[in-house]
Amino acid sequence: CVLSLQKREISNFDYLMYLNTLAGRSYNDYMQYPVFPWVLADYHSETLNLTNPHTFRDLSKPMGAQTVERKHKFIQRFNEVEKNLSAQCHYCTHYSSAIIVASYLVRMEPFTQTFCSLQGGSFDVADRMFHSVKSTWESASRDNMSDVRELTPEFFYLPEFLTNANHFELGCMQDGTVLGDVQLPPWADGDPHKFILLHRQALESDYVSAHLHRWIDLIFGHKQHGSAAVEAVNTYHPYFYGDKMDLNSIKDPLIKSTILGFISNFGQIPKQV
Repeated sequence: CVLSLQKREISNFDYLMYLNTLAGRSYNDYMQYPVFPWVLADYHSETLNLTNPHTFRDLSKPMGAQTVERKHKFIQRFNEVEKNLSAQCHYCTHYSSAIIVASYLVRMEPFTQTFCSLQGGSFDVADRMFHSVKSTWESASRDNMSDVRELTPEFFYLPEFLTNANHFELGCMQDGTVLGDVQLPPWADGDPHKFILLHRQALESDYVSAHLHRWIDLIFGHKQHGSAAVEAVNTYHPYFYGDKMDLNSIKDPLIKSTILGFISNFGQIPKQV
């Protein structure tokens, strides 16, 4: 399959779906939903230049290390082992979880009801809802130390999830903005179909094709855990590594229940492939 990818016999999208399936991730499980990478770093230009390397996200680094300043903060966290952490790690939040998936797709059923259920029966505070591709990228790559989320496959083929066609009342932000359709980058001209078209072209671009294996190493490969992960600033709370934990050896039912609940709600590292 790798050879087929190198020969361009299959697309990057299909290859990532293949890896997700091998790693046990499925559309049928929000807790282990297929995970896809942010591939772009340009959400402000009027036109998208896919021949410029600066247009793209650094695929060799996890979301927590996209800026030097943020990377150093997470390294400091790892080295200090803050008092509120129960284990040494860079990240206490995950790049893919049921709530992340539901928040991205909240404008479509059945994700709307799933999101509300996870939020206790109602939508979240409007300012925390997914409302802008640009602001979400800035949060996940730079601004929010609790946000290292990646993307879902829908960002590369499904324009409908970006529109509030069902007219859900998603609330009003503090600046007075009423939440409706997702705000798109200028280069999409306000058109969800154009956004998906260009975003898919970015995924299949020469730059991403040449660097995608580095992201795969982080998520599915040898930089997923261990010393290689530490060096790559890519370690997560031990509870996220569900298949690495021997739950049968844990005798205390409360602790076991806590771990299972943590995995279910906050995310799970894919099986290594």
